[in-house]
Amino acid sequence: MIADQKDFITPHITDSHTLDYPCFNTGFVCEYELPRWNPIHIGRFALDISPSRHVVMLWIAALLCIVTTLLALRAHNRKTSEGKAPSGIGNGLEALVLYLRNEVVIPNVGPHGNGYVPYLLTLFFFILFANLLGLIPYGATATGNIAVTGTLAIVTFIVIELAGIKALGWRYINTIVFWPHDMALGMKLPITFILTPIELIGKFTKPFALAIRLFANMVSGHVVLLALISLIFTFGSWILVPAPVLIAVAISVLELFVAFLQAFIFTLLSSVFIGLIREGAH
Repeated sequence: MIADQKDFITPHITDSHTLDYPCFNTGFVCEYELPRWNPIHIGRFALDISPSRHVVMLWIAALLCIVTTLLALRAHNRKTSEGKAPSGIGNGLEALVLYLRNEVVIPNVGPHGNGYVPYLLTLFFFILFANLLGLIPYGATATGNIAVTGTLAIVTFIVIELAGIKALGWRYINTIVFWPHDMALGMKLPITFILTPIELIGKFTKPFALAIRLFANMVSGHVVLLALISLIFTFGSWILVPAPVLIAVAISVLELFVAFLQAFIFTLLSSVFIGLIREGAH
């Protein structure tokens, strides 16, 4: 009996080459097979660029970012041209953008930080939509994939380091090699030898923390939610249905909050890391 039981939690939190869609012929879920393309061979390595479930979700998240922004901009411009105050989606999105810019990005990035606002706002909305897509029935959480969060963290790491190079110039080397200028040479050498590896490790722990935090929070919520629902099928009794369903609804509401929170934290920490490396220039 145990051998016949199927694991339906893991397929929901892992990537695959299928998309779920509603149907009533064979249960409530049917699968659409995504196209498989021939891999690109680079030497002895084969690179599979076939679209997967999480890749499709990322495409949808990017499309939602573009469409939402354009609709809000159009509504804002129409109200402005009519001499009226913005309302609806334009007003709501403007308030959110202004809050993130004035209260999160600029205070943490530091002086002359307007150039980093577009990237950090894009980061916030992209992660937010990717998180929310996982809460929609038949959707999938792309940010529950360590490859996705790792890529976002790597791109952010590159932005952080380029921000440091731009702000510090040749002094950027001081963020790699620790050299205490106010000490005697006899103390500088051992301290440099000890603290330089720590400085290097610190550079890579920042993107690592960004990737793991987002990945772990998004996966854990879905695992708990699916585990609660699975209790109905595990015990096979309709008497127990209300309790798991009510708890699952409460967890879903919490997941909605976590979706916004994790997008906010990723953006906030990215702003802080950019501000820290630029601090030496001001």
